[in-house]
Amino acid sequence: MNFIGKEIEDFKVNAYQDGDVKQVTKSDLLGHWSIVFFYPADFSFVCPTELGDLSDNYDEFKNAGAEIYSVSEDTEFVHQAWHEKSEEVGKVKYPMIADPAGKLARFFEVLDEDAGQAYRGVFIIDPKGKVRSYTINDMGIGRNAKEVLRTLEAAQFVAEHGDRVCPANWKPGQKTLKPGTQLVGKI
Repeated sequence: MNFIGKEIEDFKVNAYQDGDVKQVTKSDLLGHWSIVFFYPADFSFVCPTELGDLSDNYDEFKNAGAEIYSVSEDTEFVHQAWHEKSEEVGKVKYPMIADPAGKLARFFEVLDEDAGQAYRGVFIIDPKGKVRSYTINDMGIGRNAKEVLRTLEAAQFVAEHGDRVCPANWKPGQKTLKPGTQLVGKI
């Protein structure tokens, strides 16, 4: 299924954040850009490196007007225990969503039903709740927070400047392209 332009459905889940459990709903993802970051499991191996990398870059995501929501099939209580035990995960300030029933993982089609775990999906959602970018990796392939941030910034640029597009490796402030016949065969 193609998720580009698809609006996220209503949901209500628990999340662990800042030493407390809170509810997160679709309305929490509206009005700002959101990064929904699925990972297979707490107390695992690649996952803490990814969550730590996101945490190390969290201020840049916030400065770009985005919130990060990490998601696994673990409960909010397992998230809390992991946050308290792991040095890398202990840095996390963003909501760690609990999806033990698999509702979000099924909606985004990242749930490996046999394993009961989510593949490594990253979904960039615009302020209206529509998916603008996504990638899904196999369980053993970690992701890079800087690339997620770069993709977010490109999605934001394209949303603001609909007549311009971002070439490979584009970063804010760099040259963009205006599609048209004048570029055909010249790039």
